[in-house]
Amino acid sequence: MKKATAKSLRAFAIELAIYAVFVTAYFFLVLHLLGEWLYHLEAQHRYTYAVVALLLIAGQAVVLDAVTALLFRFLRSRVR
Repeated sequence: MKKATAKSLRAFAIELAIYAVFVTAYFFLVLHLLGEWLYHLEAQHRYTYAVVALLLIAGQAVVLDAVTALLFRFLRSRVR
């Protein structure tokens, strides 16, 4: 394996590990902070719950994409 490929693979593995930690932390943060409210919302207002859940999913995607892009830039600059 070429040296550059090995460095890129290493940076990707590090990024993936950090991303996994962020996703897990986000899940438990939402569960802790919004769990009870989401449970009651789901039980009483299904359509509102569906919209809120979709917004949480979209928000997670946008924020974690931005964090991942920053991590990727940081790790790429370190590899070079």
